Amino acid sequence: MRDVMGTSLSFNQYGKAENRVVRIYRDTPRHEIWDLDVSTALRGDFAAAHIEGDQCDVLPTDTQKNTAFAYAKKHGVTSVEDYAIAVGRRLIEATPKASGVQVRVEQYAWDRIDVGGAGHDHAFLRRGGAVRTSAVTLSGRDADQQIQVVSGLRDLVLLKSTRSEFKGFLTDDYTTLQETDDRILATSLVARWRYAGTDVDWNAAYGTISASLLETFATTYSRALQETLYLMGEQVLKARGEVAEIRFSAPNRHHFLVDLAPFGLENNGEVFIGADRPYGLIETTVARDDAPDAGDAWLAVPSFL
Repeated sequence: MRDVMGTSLSFNQYGKAENRVVRIYRDTPRHEIWDLDVSTALRGDFAAAHIEGDQCDVLPTDTQKNTAFAYAKKHGVTSVEDYAIAVGRRLIEATPKASGVQVRVEQYAWDRIDVGGAGHDHAFLRRGGAVRTSAVTLSGRDADQQIQVVSGLRDLVLLKSTRSEFKGFLTDDYTTLQETDDRILATSLVARWRYAGTDVDWNAAYGTISASLLETFATTYSRALQETLYLMGEQVLKARGEVAEIRFSAPNRHHFLVDLAPFGLENNGEVFIGADRPYGLIETTVARDDAPDAGDAWLAVPSFL
């Protein structure tokens, strides 16, 4: 790339962020809904656009937006991963100077409204809790193209009201934290896992992995959030052979015991202050020893740079 006054263009990408794509299947009386947030980013030889203002190699971000909507109809949505792969392939085909693309998709789940003990055919209630995520990265073109799929979830708020401790930690002149062998353990979890390939039943894998995360958190005695995360990751790798690695970002949602003595009351681990700031942030990766190289899979994935 051309040097300008001792500077040069380094990594760059461009795209359309947070396209709100809602695909409703209405071909039967019982409708299905896929509520998605889709972001796309093309990578490649776009130096002319940056250095000379020449846009001849640039596929407009508006076109990327239109592709996301058109492919919700043309390709359809049966999983966030297959949809993201299809959109990515189309954008690569449409952009000769592109060497890669990343398509990130978040899914907002809806439940059927219960009417007379059964889910209504076409009325829905937005589900709270975790948001399903996917970041699909396509690198290269044609026969040399590589596809990396990182799936996951965010905003999974978890809490254990007992069977958690934190003691034996390092102390110094500024340590005030008291050891405890019975505390509340709570977090708003981000978990993302990288698949070793693309021959995967994406929806079944997501169901198994999310269930494994919840069960392990619930049933494991925790000596530290670090230990709990490692065990959760280990169980995911045991449950799904297609997963090469899993990464966690877990803010520790602290709960401090309230002093009720001034009011003549005892507080036997029953009343707490829920504090959201500041918070401990625990981040960890659990990977197979023989995991294939990640390539660009994690590049520009939020929370996991």
